[in-house]
Amino acid sequence: MPVKKRICFVCLGNIVRSPLAENLFIHLAKQAGVENEYIVDSAGTSAWHEGEAPDARMRRVAERHGLQYGGSARQFKRSELDAFDLILALDRENWSDLNAMARTPEQRARIHLLREFDPQSDGQSNVPDPYYGGIDGFEITYQIVERSVSGLLGALQAGEL
Repeated sequence: MPVKKRICFVCLGNIVRSPLAENLFIHLAKQAGVENEYIVDSAGTSAWHEGEAPDARMRRVAERHGLQYGGSARQFKRSELDAFDLILALDRENWSDLNAMARTPEQRARIHLLREFDPQSDGQSNVPDPYYGGIDGFEITYQIVERSVSGLLGALQAGEL
């Protein structure tokens, strides 16, 4: 039996962007019939929202696209740099925080920006955090995460990672 690839999506608080990315990845992998090839999780670089459910506004937007999910926020731990094969930061600040935790070149090589896989990124590396804005920002974030996660799954299935 092949070894499952372990993936973790990381944002600041683990209530908006990273749980969306985690659940969109799982959803798309199921649609492609490859969900058994991956172990997927999400976390935040901070503990501000630890134990809280994902943001209700983001979940409402996701539901309009046919995706329902739950879960609870948790903080990423340094030991997880070795536990995951691929760690996807949702923005450059979280990417920097994760790299600051890393102690070896192997750990740093596992850390990527999610928008590296967005075919429409136009050089933008951050998935915007809509937390303090209106519902339109949540829709924009959903679209970016969906494109990026789809690109990531394609790259994984093509053996590029």
